[in-house]
Amino acid sequence: MSLIPLRPLLEASMKYGFGQGAFNVNAVAQAKAAIEVHEMFRSAAILQGADLANGFMGGNTDFIHATLEDKKIGARNIAGAVKKYAQTAAIPVVLHLDHGRDFDSCVAAIEGGYTSVMIDGSSLPFDENVELTREVVKYAHARGVSVEGELGVLAGVEDHVFAASSTYTNPLSAVEFFQKTGVDALAISYGTMHGASKGKNVKLRKEIPVAIRECMNHLGIFGALVSHGSSTVPGYIVDEINALGGELADTHGISIEQLKAAIRCGINKINVDTDIRLAVTRNMKELFAARPKLRTSPSVGGIYELLEKKKDQFDPRVFLPPIMDTVMYGVVEDEDRGSHCGLYRTGCERGCGDSDRRVWLLWKSASCGAGISGRNGRALSESGNLKVQVKRADAAAERSVSLCRILYS
Repeated sequence: MSLIPLRPLLEASMKYGFGQGAFNVNAVAQAKAAIEVHEMFRSAAILQGADLANGFMGGNTDFIHATLEDKKIGARNIAGAVKKYAQTAAIPVVLHLDHGRDFDSCVAAIEGGYTSVMIDGSSLPFDENVELTREVVKYAHARGVSVEGELGVLAGVEDHVFAASSTYTNPLSAVEFFQKTGVDALAISYGTMHGASKGKNVKLRKEIPVAIRECMNHLGIFGALVSHGSSTVPGYIVDEINALGGELADTHGISIEQLKAAIRCGINKINVDTDIRLAVTRNMKELFAARPKLRTSPSVGGIYELLEKKKDQFDPRVFLPPIMDTVMYGVVEDEDRGSHCGLYRTGCERGCGDSDRRVWLLWKSASCGAGISGRNGRALSESGNLKVQVKRADAAAERSVSLCRILYS
C-alpha cells in the first residue's frame, strides 16, 4: 500500500476504542523490520523519524547539531526506505515526524515524503505555541499531511528535548489549543517521562485525558490524544546489557497495565523509542560476545570500540558512525556488516512485539477494539486530493475483535 496520513488511523482508533503504537526508527533495516512485524499482526503501522533522526540519516553523526540540510537529506532517506517497503505491504503505513523543533524542520520532512508531522512548541508560552502550530497546520493540511502538537512538558531526555520536571497539561487549555490550531492530535503531559529513567512506580494522571476527552466530546471537536515517553524499559533487556559490560543504572519504565488503562481513558497513540534502542544495543553486545573476531573487523570493529568506550549509553546512533552507509541506505558491503544489519532488524522486531507478549503495536488488546488490520482496512483516496479515509464494514470489525481476543487473551 502507499503511505497514508495519520488522521484516518486516529479516526479509527477513536471509533473503535484502541490505542495505536508508534515506533521510532533510525536505520533502513529498522523500517523494514517494523513494517514486517505489523504485517504479521495485520495492523496498520506508524513509523516515526525524530527530527534529529533525520539529521543522523542525513549523514551527520553529531546529530544533536544537525543542520537543516542534513535533515532534508535524512528525511528523503527515511521516506524512501519506508515507501519502498510499504508498497509491497498489505497494511496502511504512516510516516510521522517526531518532535519537529521548528517550522522549517516540518517543511523538510513534508518535502522529503513524510505523511504526518509533529511540531513541538511545548517549551513556548501558550500563545506562541498556538501560533507556531497553527502555521504548521496550515502548511501541512494544504498538502494532505496530518499534524500533532504538544502542550505541557514531559520530564526526561530525548534527543534535544530535555526537562528536569513535568508540567501537566491543563485540560481546558488543551481544548482551547485544539480549537485555535486545528491540529489533528495533541501530545499531553500526564505523568509519562522521556528516556529510560522514568523513576520507580510512576503513576499516570489518567484524569487529565479523561477531562480532555469529555470536553472535546461535549463540544463536538475532533482531536486525538498522544502519549509520549511511554516505553516500558524492559528490565530483562537492561540486565542483559549490563551482564555484557554495560553500565546502565536507574532505569524504569511505564507498566503495560498503566498504558492499557490510559487507553481506556482516551489515549489514542502511544510512542515507543527507548525500548527499541535498548534492544538494538543489547543485540550488538551479544554479537560481539558470541563472535570475538568481529571486534577487530575492519568493517565493524569500530562499533565494538564505541560500545566499550561508552558503556553507560544505549542509543545505537552513538555506536553506528563506522557504518553510516549501511544505516542510511541499507548498503551491505560484507558479511560482517550483514550480521549487524540483522541486529537492527531483530532489535526493532523485539521492540515492536516480542515473544513474552509485550505486544506494543496492537494496543487494541486493552479493550479488544477493532483497529485497521490487513485486509480489513482500506486506504481510499477521495476527489483527487490527498485526504484519506479508512472505511470498515461491521463484519470486518467483528473479525478484528475476534482476532484480538485470540492473540491477546
